[in-house]
Amino acid sequence: MSEATILLALRRAGFALEVDLSLELEGIVGVYGPSGAGKTTLLRCLAGLERDATGSIAIGPSTWQDSATGQFLPPHRRGIGYVAQEPSLFEHRTVHGNLEYGWRRRGGDHDTFEQIVALLALAPLLKRRITGLSGGERRRVAVGRALVARPQLLLLDEPTANLDMRTRAELLPYLERIHDETDVPVLLVSHVVDDIARLADRVVLLDEGRVAAVGSLEDILTRVDLSPALAPGAESVITAQVADHDEAYHLTRLTFSGGDVWVPREPFATGSVVRVRVAARDVSLTLERPAATSILNLLDASVQAIVDVNAAQVLVRLDVAGTPLLARVTRRSAHALGLEPGTPVVAQVKSVALAG
Repeated sequence: MSEATILLALRRAGFALEVDLSLELEGIVGVYGPSGAGKTTLLRCLAGLERDATGSIAIGPSTWQDSATGQFLPPHRRGIGYVAQEPSLFEHRTVHGNLEYGWRRRGGDHDTFEQIVALLALAPLLKRRITGLSGGERRRVAVGRALVARPQLLLLDEPTANLDMRTRAELLPYLERIHDETDVPVLLVSHVVDDIARLADRVVLLDEGRVAAVGSLEDILTRVDLSPALAPGAESVITAQVADHDEAYHLTRLTFSGGDVWVPREPFATGSVVRVRVAARDVSLTLERPAATSILNLLDASVQAIVDVNAAQVLVRLDVAGTPLLARVTRRSAHALGLEPGTPVVAQVKSVALAG
């Protein structure tokens, strides 16, 4: 695991990037924010593609850039894999030829080549020309070409951009496999909260060229002072473990520090770790556990914070045994329940979905 220390400034007409950031490079770090926030520019600076940027970049013991000393490591010496929004594959080569290009750049490790081909299920495509591939297949090839070069860091810029829902759904499991089956840290840029919620372990939130917050996925999505929680589709993510399956009712029981969550039967092995997404609008609150209810998922919680969303609704951040959870309720309901920080409540979760 390496630590990245990034202190950068880049100014252009109508835009300024000013980043002061330290973070551990492990798993997948999501760089999230609206269009124009500076996400792609930050990735390009890390890749060494923005020579106008001033400041410093240090990855572990290696200094990639230091304007004070004039040090600037060129892109090919940074040990990165960079996959842009539009993969720049060699149209005149086959899939194998494209992968071979990346493979030979770092010495041609045969085991690595075979591992990445298997990881991304590229074997059936190896003899095909790039021009005959779908958008999702092109993305997999571009990611594969970056990975066979054994990068120190993989940079993915909007990997699901311009893909339809079906193709996006086909691609995301392969990105999950990179997380689960390799030790390559990933910086993944996206303005789509669904991608971040499914893939990221930690999140860097960018807004207008500056770092608004850095933290765990669960924390960033539920902080009531940040934009993701205040969005109409605000949601929480709970990391849980598959406890068992109820075959009679076709349900799966998941467990986490705050209790149990039931979901429709899923083909996961007992002990598997999964992510559960809970929309804030699907959480209602009560002061007492109901004696009889059709809602299966009842979680004991306490109120941490309350903010107004609009004239009619408030957003409530809950603490469920250390796991944050959002509820979006009417201001009238919050007043009637006497909600304030510290109030013990029962969260009634009407609907949940597994990430992905």
